[in-house]
Amino acid sequence: MNKFGAYLKTKSFRNTILLAIGSVIAIVLIAFFSLSFYTNHGSGIPVPKLKGLPIDQAINILKEQGFDYQVDSVYVGDAPPGTVLEQDPDPETNVKEHRKIYLTMVTVKAPPVALPDIEQMPYIQAAATLSNNGLKVGDTTYRSDIALNVVLETRIAGQTIKPGTKIPKGSKIDLVLGDGVGASEVEVPDLTNQDLDAVRFVLKNSNLSIGTITYQGIITDSSNVVVVSQFPMKTDSVTKVSIGTKINLTVTQAKK
Repeated sequence: MNKFGAYLKTKSFRNTILLAIGSVIAIVLIAFFSLSFYTNHGSGIPVPKLKGLPIDQAINILKEQGFDYQVDSVYVGDAPPGTVLEQDPDPETNVKEHRKIYLTMVTVKAPPVALPDIEQMPYIQAAATLSNNGLKVGDTTYRSDIALNVVLETRIAGQTIKPGTKIPKGSKIDLVLGDGVGASEVEVPDLTNQDLDAVRFVLKNSNLSIGTITYQGIITDSSNVVVVSQFPMKTDSVTKVSIGTKINLTVTQAKK
């Protein structure tokens, strides 16, 4: 043991250690510089900036500079069709000649999607449903209806379209919404020659009511009478009245 300790302190041992360390460093440096030389480290052709260019122009640039290329397409509603959206590798990256550059362009034609069924949906829910299906809300108009801000109808360019219709992705859908008020006027019904029970039913369904009932002639059975005239009555100048209007009736005994 004492002899080994004494050997560690000799000049021969120190020279051996230094030689071993130097050999390792030399091998690492040779490997590093050899790899750099083999791969042309730090040299190459910078990739041109192609984002935003028309796809034809981008391809011509790549061909002129000796690059290969591969093109994929994706639809983006707000981007100009036919332009380069993404590229890989990034601009100014040094690569070897004939390196393949991957381009993503905005497709010229929007893919078709089916119009979702949004009728009778509240506006906020309908807008979210359209967005989830790649569509947009266009103009909104209101129509007299008791339902407030509920979709009553869907249109494109003034034409009504039904759920399931195939339309281009990104299309703007015009919405007809209810104003929450409903119709303020209704058509005047023709009540003549109808029995009183039938008249009550018609007026109730029309949001109208019975006003004064005038009996004409001898009435022996008040449960069996027919209307002979009414006021207001439907004429060329009067076709509608306000909701809740009372209709005055003149009735007479119905024939058995």
